[in-house]
Amino acid sequence: MTSAAALFPELLGEAAPERHGLWEYVRASGLRALVVCASKTPNAKIIVLLVSPTTGRPVLAAKVPTTAAAAHAVEAEGRLLVELDGLGPTLAATIPRVVDMVEFEGRPGLVITAVDGLPMKTSYLRWRHTATPARVAEDFDAIEQWAAELHRRTSGRPAPLEMEAGVASRLSSRFPDVAGLREDLDRLAEICARLRRNTTPRTAVHGDLWLGNVLLEKRGVSGVVDWEGGTAAGEPVRDLVRFALMYALFLDRRTKVGRRVAGHPVLRAGDWGAGVVYALNGTGWFPELFRRFLRHGLARLGASPASWRDAALAGIAETAAFTDDDEFARLHLELFRRLSSERRLPAGHREP
Repeated sequence: MTSAAALFPELLGEAAPERHGLWEYVRASGLRALVVCASKTPNAKIIVLLVSPTTGRPVLAAKVPTTAAAAHAVEAEGRLLVELDGLGPTLAATIPRVVDMVEFEGRPGLVITAVDGLPMKTSYLRWRHTATPARVAEDFDAIEQWAAELHRRTSGRPAPLEMEAGVASRLSSRFPDVAGLREDLDRLAEICARLRRNTTPRTAVHGDLWLGNVLLEKRGVSGVVDWEGGTAAGEPVRDLVRFALMYALFLDRRTKVGRRVAGHPVLRAGDWGAGVVYALNGTGWFPELFRRFLRHGLARLGASPASWRDAALAGIAETAAFTDDDEFARLHLELFRRLSSERRLPAGHREP
């Protein structure tokens, strides 16, 4: 922490030195600049890739906020990346490292190392990728291997499996006028109480482990970006659930409304969240793979594999609570209500 305090004192709550402005830093770097992302969320961040003119490969990435709330998120990400620095060569190569800080419109921004690889989202959206069991299994396996190493390297004290962590209070403040919210929160409380009967270690948590934040190379995870929602010691089941749910959510992304989704005969595009309902309630190779991924992760962390459904439901509620997009949040609340209020089926029985 001594070197981090010297280089990035503002990340550790100390007085910040004068920093170069973003574009001044870009000009001085001698690298080519490419704006690759100006997110459309209410608290947007701008990401500028700094590319080597010799190799054409990204060397650094600058991430700067456009609002005060975004600035807090960027600083939180910087603090976490400093804490995670030095986790061993294999894992460290997949996590950006803070190398400098800049100013953008009076707010602090990060300069981090660029990680190599193709975004999983790109391969996911290729024709028939999600229709092929072997390819989908490779995606889940890659995440399982990466997450297992992260959990092993950062494993700390055991504690009850905690998926609530402010979700109920955030839902209450976000949806104060939604009819039936009290019943939703009661069901969430029951789900989280069952989950707390399990014990898992506190580990590093990414906080938004989905397709767009994972990079792949040679069928393995080569990089994981956007750690602003993470923590150095949190509930590891959150990341497993987040990845599985987001993977299921977009299965019908490239299918016209009313048509069957390729590779998934019982799944039709149309109703929002149909892929998640299919994963939790349906039959076929994808629901089995989805559940096996969660069961295996829970067992590896010392929890009951039978808790997979409760963990998934709690993950849906978490997204409803904390996503920046209000419409995305509302849709997740409705999905949680639909799935959590269903009559529980006898053990071994599956819905058609």
